[in-house]
Amino acid sequence: MNIVIREYTEADLPDMIRIWNEIVEEGTAFPQEDLLDYDSGREFFKAQTYAGVAVDGEIHKIYGLYILHPNNVGRCGHICNASFAVSSESRGMHIGEKLVLDCMAQGRLHGFGVLQFNAVVATNVHARHLYERLGFTQLGIIPKGFRLKNGDYEDICPYYRILGKYIM
Repeated sequence: MNIVIREYTEADLPDMIRIWNEIVEEGTAFPQEDLLDYDSGREFFKAQTYAGVAVDGEIHKIYGLYILHPNNVGRCGHICNASFAVSSESRGMHIGEKLVLDCMAQGRLHGFGVLQFNAVVATNVHARHLYERLGFTQLGIIPKGFRLKNGDYEDICPYYRILGKYIM
């Protein structure tokens, strides 16, 4: 398998929408509740600062994706935010790590100095271990900050990592 992370193209949208919706339907990671259709998905991904896909360079299969965008504006506009989605059939293949590393590089290229994750669900231990291994710092815990699909609430753990040398 030859995994390449690259900027998405319109031809990737059906797979991106399928993978995104899979995470939304699971109801344990993304805050979104509404599924994307082709039109809303096209607009959603186009509105991001950058959207990348993890693709097998030989068979052109998409395994995952990420979106990168500002976390805030003005005096906090140097902070970006990202979301990652890996298809359920591709988990455990280190796709997430490749996506996060590329996201960090793209964040720098797009002039961001800090990458912050606002709402990492506490029970998402695989993501949390990955972020910590890649040098992200947990900011604390927001008790019951995420409503699961079943209606229960789970803690969220914001994380950040400095991307630019000009900060700190």
